[in-house]
Amino acid sequence: MDTSTEQHSRVVVVTGAGTGIGRATARAFAREGATVLAVGRRPEPLAETAAGFPGIRPLVADVTADGAPEAITAAATDAYGRLDVLVNNAGIGGGGPLGTLDRETIGPLLATNLVAPALLAQAAVPALAASRGVIVNVTTTIGQRGWPNGSVYPATKSALETLTRCWAVELAPRGVRVVAVAPGAIETPIADHMGLSPERRKALRDWQLAHIPMGRIGRPEDVAWAVTALAAPDAGYLTGTVLPVDGGALVA
Repeated sequence: MDTSTEQHSRVVVVTGAGTGIGRATARAFAREGATVLAVGRRPEPLAETAAGFPGIRPLVADVTADGAPEAITAAATDAYGRLDVLVNNAGIGGGGPLGTLDRETIGPLLATNLVAPALLAQAAVPALAASRGVIVNVTTTIGQRGWPNGSVYPATKSALETLTRCWAVELAPRGVRVVAVAPGAIETPIADHMGLSPERRKALRDWQLAHIPMGRIGRPEDVAWAVTALAAPDAGYLTGTVLPVDGGALVA
């Protein structure tokens, strides 16, 4: 493959790029001139993400599958010769209060939100060290507060924040920065995927709005801006940082 045009742009992998924050992030990097490998499980949403953005290349993959971390990393390095930024965005919601949990509920949350980012980061480190690159983990501000009746999801994201800080210290000698963005209430399809009824979704949104000082639900583009800003070369002295993007809800 002719990589002459890609050699002068950063190569970025974004997981969960078919919708929401992942789609907005892939497009934000592409607008900056990056070559983006947009990873997701379904080809149709990925095609929509890439439509009108020649710098975005869809890659259909399940981040929880055996061999996926190595395959995703190889897809970037084999095609473009480098990897500069890994955005661990893929995630699922769900769970419930104590008394309703079982292994079938907890297992997929851990596999997608914690195990997959850890294994993908591990696979990507050699390429990121070569480029002095960046890992950006997408967590949640919910994980920094008590969240009754749905504790497993934010617990997985809190664990990812702990990994962010640990990896930042571990990988700094190799020239790799590790940061995280912690979104608050954002307009994404995750509530639909959690199986909430329309009434419960409305009640949740009303509660969220009542606790957001800026008085609105965030947009995926708000989070995408933060991801690209933390990954930018100008942010080269930031590592271990977890940046809330929540309209002030965390400090209210």
